[in-house]
Amino acid sequence: MSPRTEIDGRPPEIDKLLAPALINYGHVTVMQVRGRSVRGLDLHLSRLDAANRELFHEPLDPDRVRGYIRHILADDVDATIRVTVFRDSTVSVMVTARPPADAATRPQGLKSVVYQRPVPHIKHTGTFGQLHYGHLAEKDGFDDALLLTTFDHVAEAGIANILCHDGAAFVWPDAPALPGVTMRLLGRAGLSAQHRTIRRTDLPSFAAVFVTNSRGISPVGRVDDVEIPVDPEITRQVLALYGSVPWDPI
Repeated sequence: MSPRTEIDGRPPEIDKLLAPALINYGHVTVMQVRGRSVRGLDLHLSRLDAANRELFHEPLDPDRVRGYIRHILADDVDATIRVTVFRDSTVSVMVTARPPADAATRPQGLKSVVYQRPVPHIKHTGTFGQLHYGHLAEKDGFDDALLLTTFDHVAEAGIANILCHDGAAFVWPDAPALPGVTMRLLGRAGLSAQHRTIRRTDLPSFAAVFVTNSRGISPVGRVDDVEIPVDPEITRQVLALYGSVPWDPI
């Protein structure tokens, strides 16, 4: 498919692009569409509505967003959809459709950096730090950045949540981070997980570590210069759980 963008269901005009280009204030969700369906569509729509209420002090009609997604898909059935909401004189919804993308199957490498996203509970457009540290990580041969607090506590990856397994149970880091849609879908599917403090130096002691985002779930095999165990059975378990999540028609 060819990448394309629409604002409020129409091809973008230059004047309408000025606000998102010049004022980096808005919120986002990204979803994978397969067969014109999305895992956790209600979570994506509720995320947009909650962020809109917090940032722009008004609700965002989910049917409006769904209509814009349907419109930009046209005859395509599979895509990566990014919904960006910003305000000029009124709240506008920009939808971008790109080719579909899946999670990497090979173990991922993460380069740690002390950085926390501002207002971390919102998936917002202020992503300079994530992009900057992500590019530095890629330059050094890694796949993404691992974001740490000033106390060396694991928070999240640049574009994903971090899920660990200590050999007995799954664990999410207890640090400020975005509550990702895939994280919440795993909970819906029956994943029993604790939340507790995880230090960067704890990661090699875990039986398995994963990154989770809209593309899916990938194992982590390296953090900085330290190898992280990749457990095939735990990997199969978490992938099967995610695979059981139903797809919602748009």
